Amino acid sequence: DGDAVREDLLCRGILPIIPPKANRREPSACDFRRYRDRNHVERLFNRLKQSRRIATRYDKTATSFLGFLSLAAAKLWITDYVNRA
Repeated sequence: DGDAVREDLLCRGILPIIPPKANRREPSACDFRRYRDRNHVERLFNRLKQSRRIATRYDKTATSFLGFLSLAAAKLWITDYVNRA
């Protein structure tokens, strides 16, 4: 949440999506919807990396890796979908 970190990100052309600390005197603006979406993406990558084959990338070709990545994502999606129904 430091100003130096925010300035460095802006100089690199990256929009910082960091929520301000509660005790900050001048809180900076934060798009909490983007922050929530970023959190969902990070959690998805974490759940995909729980599959050992995806985390260590045993596959030699990009096509077979993408195939198993799709299978792992489908497995996660089906589990969530079935539990909600």
